[in-house]
Amino acid sequence: MMLHGVLDKIMPAYRQLFTRFGVTEQQWRVLRVLWESGALSSIEISRKTLLAQNSLVGVLERLEKKGLIQRMRSVEDRRHVFATLTSSGKALGSQVMPELAKIHDNIDSRLTTEEWQQFTYLMNRLGQPHAASPYAEDTPDTPPIQETSHG
Repeated sequence: MMLHGVLDKIMPAYRQLFTRFGVTEQQWRVLRVLWESGALSSIEISRKTLLAQNSLVGVLERLEKKGLIQRMRSVEDRRHVFATLTSSGKALGSQVMPELAKIHDNIDSRLTTEEWQQFTYLMNRLGQPHAASPYAEDTPDTPPIQETSHG
């Protein structure tokens, strides 16, 4: 319940930003990884955004209809689809990033650097499968990811 409470306090600012720029939360997640990484395969996008492949197909279709991304099939393996930003998608990123920085600054101001490091460490720990749990996924343990952005 504590995690939900924190999300309830933080997410309204993000949701207002999504609404203002006409994207859904799922579309935002895809755009964000493309702004950070450039062209990616749908498998990579699914992994980075935590969106299921079958859900991602619709998200990519809607982003393409909005003119924000372009999808391309791999020449080597037609089963693989890559997404890249269009000039409109890049321009949207340029508009959004200053607004996103304001939200991040507000969130950052609530904790010290040391507290953020501890928080990130603990969130990564909680995100790892626990071998003793009957609900643990069959995935290998991975080292914690150090994020510099909090949003």
